[in-house]
Amino acid sequence: MPPRNRLSDRPVWPKGVGRRVYGAIDSTNAEGLRLASSLSGAAWLLAEEQTAGRGRRARPWASPKGNFHGTLVMVPNEPADRVALRSFAAALALRDAFVALTGLPGAFALKWPNDVLLNGCKVAGVLLESVAAGLGVAHLAIGVGVNLIAAPEASMLEPGALRAVTLLEETGLRIGPETFLDHLAPAYAKWEAVFVSEGFAPLRTAWLSHAARLGEVIRARTGTQSREGRFETVDESGALILGTAAGRVAIPAAEVFF
Repeated sequence: MPPRNRLSDRPVWPKGVGRRVYGAIDSTNAEGLRLASSLSGAAWLLAEEQTAGRGRRARPWASPKGNFHGTLVMVPNEPADRVALRSFAAALALRDAFVALTGLPGAFALKWPNDVLLNGCKVAGVLLESVAAGLGVAHLAIGVGVNLIAAPEASMLEPGALRAVTLLEETGLRIGPETFLDHLAPAYAKWEAVFVSEGFAPLRTAWLSHAARLGEVIRARTGTQSREGRFETVDESGALILGTAAGRVAIPAAEVFF
């Protein structure tokens, strides 16, 4: 089925959620955490460009104009392990936004722990950063980066990483960042409501139904240690479960390679 740009099907912005749009800024996550204590509720921050964007493990994140650089800042006041599960809500919302805009549900998959794939290549990523309050989290920034029109060159990626692609080159659709946010914000609000009312179980089920390489052999690297095994599932804590030669292993955080 050819892609369809469904801009006429624009959803309603979530009630009570703020929206701020910037020109150039260092990082939407950094700005979100700076603003968090002054906000009356959740808010989306969107930047045309980032001058100091970052990904996992503080790696630089290319942030050219025309791509999506956004952050949802929240005040969850919850235990850190529960707050971390919102990365799954963000990934599911990203996929929903992509599908709503393109009409191509079969093209998008989810890569543990926080990436979205388009035709098997990386098109988007999620980065959670927080400010602690005792044993919990006071302020949370859910950062989202989407390759709408530009993607990093292979030379900028670490060895073994999936190729990065853009929505434009893979589908022929040119979607602006604010239009993407129009779809992402309501999609996230839907999954947040499910998470708050029903817990992680329905998110886990939905995420696994779109998981890339489920049941296949993958490699998970944590620091200097690398494990290879069959991707069996994601458990109730969000950890990756690998079936290895030494038995089942639960991995709470890692870099995954196919």
